[in-house]
Amino acid sequence: MKLFFRKYGIGDPLIVLHGLFGTSDNWNTLAKKYGEHFTTYTVDLRNHGRSSHDDIWNYEVMAEDVAELMTHENISSAHIMGHSMGGKVAMFMAGKFARKLNKLIISDIGPKHYAPHHDDTLGALNGLDLDQIKTRKEAEAYMETKISEFSTRQFLLKSLYWNEEKLAWRFNLPVITREIENVGIELEKDIFFEGPTLFIRGSKSKYILDADIDNILEHFPNSRLTTIENAGHWIHADKPMEYFQATLDFLKNY
Repeated sequence: MKLFFRKYGIGDPLIVLHGLFGTSDNWNTLAKKYGEHFTTYTVDLRNHGRSSHDDIWNYEVMAEDVAELMTHENISSAHIMGHSMGGKVAMFMAGKFARKLNKLIISDIGPKHYAPHHDDTLGALNGLDLDQIKTRKEAEAYMETKISEFSTRQFLLKSLYWNEEKLAWRFNLPVITREIENVGIELEKDIFFEGPTLFIRGSKSKYILDADIDNILEHFPNSRLTTIENAGHWIHADKPMEYFQATLDFLKNY
């Protein structure tokens, strides 16, 4: 699948992969800063953003999509940075396309299995009747009754757009709802990547625990773990400058 992407700067290629319900837009501010050092690509993964929708949605095809983008852009190898779901895509790329990867940055996700935990979000999104909602204000008012956290609501509503005269989601909600268990699957046992890898977590997040370190090292023996204080799961949004400095230092010096 041909993916939509945005491109910034010059230098060695850096490809940035968003998380579930995200888009390339989420990384625009940081991408401009990375663009001072690298040719930075922010990508809309399949069934998200401005990339195509498809009934097949799993990590294998998402990894293949990114590899296809690299071929189209004549990128022989690149640094890959992925947040959450995008981090898992990067891990699967390490198994299938290791020669295309230089350094990996995996943000707040581990190789382990994660039980489905998006029921409230999916319930809210599926409960929003876009055949009846006529304005963004109506959509925002509805979402406020279902999701209490302001930042989460705003993050989701960024993907609500006008498709001609009707509001629609940029992500493929029916397929994501149907295949949501694919997001949490465990990394395949035989995936082993010896290249430099940074796992980075937020101190307020529970996605990567100290108990997960041995499992990480089984797949990524040349990896290190960095913790950004006072950040949650969306580290790059909570502490953008701290995240940028930690990742830039890794890309430049490790």
